[in-house]
Amino acid sequence: MKFLMEQTSQPSEKQSIETLLLIIKQQQEIIEKQREENAALTARVAELERQLGLNSSNSGKPPSSDGLKRQPRTSSLREKTGKKSGGQKGHKGHTLAQVETPDRVVNHYPETCSNCGKVPDVEASVGHKKRQVADIPEPPPLFMTEHRAHTCGCSCGAYTQAEFPEGITAHVQYGPQITALAVYLQTCQFIPEDRTAELMKDVFGIDISTATLAAMERRKAEELASVAEAIGEKVKQVPATPRPAPVKHMDETGYRIGGSTQWLHVAATVFLTFYHTSAKRGALLADVIGIIVHDHWKPYFTMEGVLHALCNAHHLRELKALMQIEKEMWAFAMFRFLQQACHMVNIARRKDLTPKLRSIAWLQARYDRIVALGLAYHESLPPLAPKKTANGKKPRGRQKRRTGHNLLLRLQSRRDDVLRFLIDPSVPFTNNLAERDLRMMKVALKIYGCFRTAEGAENFATLRSVLSTARKQGWSLLDTLQQKPQALIARLTSA
Repeated sequence: MKFLMEQTSQPSEKQSIETLLLIIKQQQEIIEKQREENAALTARVAELERQLGLNSSNSGKPPSSDGLKRQPRTSSLREKTGKKSGGQKGHKGHTLAQVETPDRVVNHYPETCSNCGKVPDVEASVGHKKRQVADIPEPPPLFMTEHRAHTCGCSCGAYTQAEFPEGITAHVQYGPQITALAVYLQTCQFIPEDRTAELMKDVFGIDISTATLAAMERRKAEELASVAEAIGEKVKQVPATPRPAPVKHMDETGYRIGGSTQWLHVAATVFLTFYHTSAKRGALLADVIGIIVHDHWKPYFTMEGVLHALCNAHHLRELKALMQIEKEMWAFAMFRFLQQACHMVNIARRKDLTPKLRSIAWLQARYDRIVALGLAYHESLPPLAPKKTANGKKPRGRQKRRTGHNLLLRLQSRRDDVLRFLIDPSVPFTNNLAERDLRMMKVALKIYGCFRTAEGAENFATLRSVLSTARKQGWSLLDTLQQKPQALIARLTSA
């Protein structure tokens, strides 16, 4: 009996040990899984906290996304000039000035003598003081011009009728000045059609329908399409003269057309602006030559025959976020370096000087040291825990890097593009020119909401290309809208 009990107890102890080992293994798996989940949650919390710390001053987010409770700015990325606010010394004023020949003169005479109380003799005036008032005259009635195409007989017995001038096609129609003003108000000042109709009636006494205003804008866009095309071709090329500059600024933004997201692209120089819409974000201009300034969007690097210059305003905002959120020391050094380099170049340009090659080499070496310091810091950190897919497997491809590490690699591989403003005096520090040109289009979208058709959006882009270019060239916008396309193209070619 004792032997039988020993035989039966041995398997029981073995099973207990196996069961205990299985439980321990399961607990270790649970602990490992919880550790991975905790690491993923910690990384997610850090990512969300970083998103909460981003705003328009330290990222590419627009100022409107800051909300009504945004914190007041205590610092600016712009270089301090040391000048006081307001008009500067030597600035030419634009205040009202009296004219030599006023349109109307109103004489005022004293009603009683200040000595005896009698009525003075107005013919005995010995002098006067003058003050002038500038005002808008009352809107006159519509100035109607009647065109008569006469039919005249000839000695041969035939009768011939004269042709009406070009553009005179209806029995009654609005003239070129009214058309130019209506298009200017809608396209340049972004006044919607119904409010433009109210303005035309209240200010000028012209009762015009919104359908007529829309037709005016459409016909003017079709008329100026060849001018916009000529502007686009001129932007692509490097001119033989300094005007316009061979540096091209390029950017893009989302555009709501017919309820779907389209893309508005801008290619601009100091004297030219060309807009075009596309269903694809990567639909960039072809055959562009020269230097293009952009924000490091990768498709720009696929363009052939161009040199690149990166917008350092974007770099300063990214560095500011790393300074405020991650507290990375190399970001403080790079932020200060870019500001000082920009300040040095601005001073040299104001004095018509070119930075010396020795100074440029010293700045490049300092830049490299800061980048190397940042890379050494990030390489010393433990790698980020890889995110698992829905089925629990690790994702394929390159392991995820930290935000600062990605920026460092970009600054290292694109050093010449980042510092091109040091070498070439025609290259600016930022891409603000293209962003200013896009900003007005975003203002229009905030007012209109969206464009209903692709044709309407393309017409608006055509008109804005012509009007923005005209403003940069110093032309009168209303006069530009009244000129023939051939005259504008010839004027653009000779500019």
